[in-house]
Amino acid sequence: MSVATAPDPPAAFEWRRWPETESVVNELVRSALAGNAFASRLAERMVPETGTIIQNWLDHLVVGAPPSFGSRLIGLGFERQAAPYAVGTPLYAHPGAIFPRIAHAPSADGGTVVKELAIKVESAAAFSGAHNLGLKLQGYPLGPYRFGRVTGDATDLVVVERRGYLGFEAFPSESARQGLMKPHAARDAMAARDLWLARKRRFDDDAEGFDATERLVDEVIDLAGSRDLACHLIFEVERDYWQSRNRAAQVQKARQDRLGLGWANHDHHTFRCSRRFFPRVMRIFQKLGFELRERFHAGEHAGWGAQVLEHPTTGIVIFADLDLAPDEAAQDFAHHALPDLPKLGTVGLWVALHGESILEAGMHHLEAQFEFDALRDGLKAEAGVETMAPFSDFPFLRQAFTAGERWRVAPQRADRAFASGWITADQRDKFFRDGAIGSHLENLQRREGFKGFNQQAVSAIIAATDPRLH
Repeated sequence: MSVATAPDPPAAFEWRRWPETESVVNELVRSALAGNAFASRLAERMVPETGTIIQNWLDHLVVGAPPSFGSRLIGLGFERQAAPYAVGTPLYAHPGAIFPRIAHAPSADGGTVVKELAIKVESAAAFSGAHNLGLKLQGYPLGPYRFGRVTGDATDLVVVERRGYLGFEAFPSESARQGLMKPHAARDAMAARDLWLARKRRFDDDAEGFDATERLVDEVIDLAGSRDLACHLIFEVERDYWQSRNRAAQVQKARQDRLGLGWANHDHHTFRCSRRFFPRVMRIFQKLGFELRERFHAGEHAGWGAQVLEHPTTGIVIFADLDLAPDEAAQDFAHHALPDLPKLGTVGLWVALHGESILEAGMHHLEAQFEFDALRDGLKAEAGVETMAPFSDFPFLRQAFTAGERWRVAPQRADRAFASGWITADQRDKFFRDGAIGSHLENLQRREGFKGFNQQAVSAIIAATDPRLH
């Protein structure tokens, strides 16, 4: 995979595969499931009922092991974190791959045992209700960290919900110092979420829309009390908005909710953007704490580029794409606006027909982590949802879109695209009559901890979703 590197920050993003690390993590998971009957049954149900495996939901593991275990983790690519899991229990994270964090607890008898298997969900209460568990939850509603515990013979299953927090305290002292644990914090979080939920998305002038949206981001951050929590709340709303306009998403969300999981398996969120306003989109995301990751340009004839961003606290990843000419690949398009092109590419035309993703249109797709074949077959069998041919089909990375959701195109948008010479009269009439492809759910299966994207394959699927081809 060839990846162009953004000049800011000056870092390379050549994501490796870690098969040995995956093997060790999978063995720890198997051991944990053998020590908790409920977790084992849950893992068995996940594949046929949701098209996922339990590895798609892991938050962390607590492993009781001899002192040499820490050195072994470092040899597998993990790094010891400054903040421990608990006193006397160091925490390790893998910076170059997608693996759960692992806490190394002292071993009572010199052996190795998984003491806790923690999975991430959107709501621990919803999980408890879905399984009739009656869990006694630790942590405040809408607080930074809330969890419930299902005890097992050797391993406890811990069901975790997080909101912009990486620690393991139900009532974190640092959050208290920031005012996030005050009595009315939950009320403020709900109010901040409602600000974004109630916002105006459709404007006659996109510049006015970006001005209003940037001001609102500041208000949400101020009311939420932190940009990390604001980021979490805003992306909850963005997923809901995208889901409201995509049937495949509605079907799959219902499947995952039957097991009380929500969208906690999200991998990345794709926003389509115009060239002119791309830096405004980046500024909004960076206000929320996102950092720039790899930048894409898939060759001379691809016609598009993308900036990947990742949030260090929430773990949310964004894939933001735009039309890009071949000679613009080396430019810092994340910070400097590009002039309009004489002819729109796939991304630019989608924005012209539907609007900016951050405004009226919403996300082009959400990509979540699944067991590829199980999701494809389950969606087809349960609701007749079709899946397009895979655009990545490797042992370590499989990707495919569900069939596109066709959206109505506003007449003024089709007329503007025709008047600008971007589409023909016949295309304008067809878009007005039949609509145009709007959004997808993306089926993603990762293996070996691979964190990157297949650039050439992404280019092929972007070309395949051009509204003029449908």
